[in-house]
Amino acid sequence: SQAAIRALAGEVTASVPKLDVLLNNAGGMFTERQLTADGIEMTFGFNHLGYFLLTHLLLDALHAAPRGRVINVASDAHKGVALDFDNLQGERGYSGWRAYQRSKLANILFTRELAMRVDPRQVTVNCLHPGFVKSNFGSAATGAFGWALGAAKNLFAIDVKKGAETSVYLCASPEVADVTGQYFVKCKPATPSREAQDAAAGKQLWAVSERLTGIMP
Repeated sequence: SQAAIRALAGEVTASVPKLDVLLNNAGGMFTERQLTADGIEMTFGFNHLGYFLLTHLLLDALHAAPRGRVINVASDAHKGVALDFDNLQGERGYSGWRAYQRSKLANILFTRELAMRVDPRQVTVNCLHPGFVKSNFGSAATGAFGWALGAAKNLFAIDVKKGAETSVYLCASPEVADVTGQYFVKCKPATPSREAQDAAAGKQLWAVSERLTGIMP
């Protein structure tokens, strides 16, 4: 819920007025369409608006640090989709996988747009694909999709330590101290999809996100 995110931000800023790193890595995938406590489709609300709102609430603390860093965990799953602003919350023809893909696309668009809106000398903003990680992500998925996801994890997924490497690299490495607005895979810059580089979509998503979170421009 957005109330819980606001409470968390309040706790953080009260205890650490200067914040060096914010790693946004909370998300989920839902096979059935659900709503958050705020009445927003769960995948979009959890995976994108959660990042958007928490980051905004902590920006002052990030600016107060010598050099703040924002890192958003996205995914290569963003490829093959575009945002449909007339059906952004999946009211028509909901697909859990498609909703997840679009939320990861939103993570990249948000990263690129935020990087253009903050001073890169004070705060850098990057995102990443962690790989297919054998975590409890998607454990609530049911039916054939849930079974297939579990089987794929057992066969192909990397362990959580390996999956954290690019996140840790972006949080801590001096090599990326001056890098911003980029998408990383295996600790190296990578090119996201054409849709993820759509500046107009990024600006439109930003405006929608401000409205849905009550963040004033």
